[in-house]
Amino acid sequence: MTAPRTHHSRFGIASTTMVHAKGIRKSYGHLEVLKGVDLTVPSGSVACIIGPSGSGKSTFLRCINHLEEINAGLMLVDGDFVGYRLEGNKLYELPPSAICQRRAEIGMVFQQFNLFPHMTVLENLIEAPVRVKREPVAQATAKAIDLLQRVGLAEKRDSYPRQLSGGQQQRVAIARALAMNPKVLLFDEPTSALDPELVGEVLEVMKSLAREGITMVVVTHEIGFAREVADQLVFMDGGVVVESGNPREMIANPQSPRTREFLARVL
Repeated sequence: MTAPRTHHSRFGIASTTMVHAKGIRKSYGHLEVLKGVDLTVPSGSVACIIGPSGSGKSTFLRCINHLEEINAGLMLVDGDFVGYRLEGNKLYELPPSAICQRRAEIGMVFQQFNLFPHMTVLENLIEAPVRVKREPVAQATAKAIDLLQRVGLAEKRDSYPRQLSGGQQQRVAIARALAMNPKVLLFDEPTSALDPELVGEVLEVMKSLAREGITMVVVTHEIGFAREVADQLVFMDGGVVVESGNPREMIANPQSPRTREFLARVL
């Protein structure tokens, strides 16, 4: 892949930018899912991505941490590539171990929790810090207990995932992502697998993270959460960003007919 000719602060991008996506394209065979997506997420801000199923939201999110390889465009996290290195003006894929190290800086919370079922809550939290970051077990454990306190689940440290409700599992998943001290947290529809009465407890944790200034990119159907918490609302459809802006303004007065039509259906 040839890198775009952009140059620097590295790449002429403000040091206050955490995620910088320019012209992101992604295809599966003949199906082009992302058709040139641009998005800038400043450090310490929250971007919420909304849109219909099949619009490319989750694929784009997975491109940020290189779970999906992009076919074209520029994707930087904290001013650097995730899955590539730049030599001259060519991008070369990094070896898996280097990608893993870089990806460790980007927390990901999935729709289906993805906890290890054979491990206790505490073991789920310390696994990656100990294995990937080589943290001493005592240090990782102390931090994990602190994080469980933050998400309101300190008393569940010795429970297994199957003994928890969906909302509790998702809060553990958030704590697990935070255990790696990520630069940015990605959420892929974190409440869509939950019973309606459990959604609130997960959104409360996410609101508290936003108040702490943690950079977040959230693919969500929760328009109320986006209105209240997001600094930027992004509406995707057909593999492109149709409209983005201030959430309250955009929800009250969408500029694109397509955004208007979508919001009329979901509000």
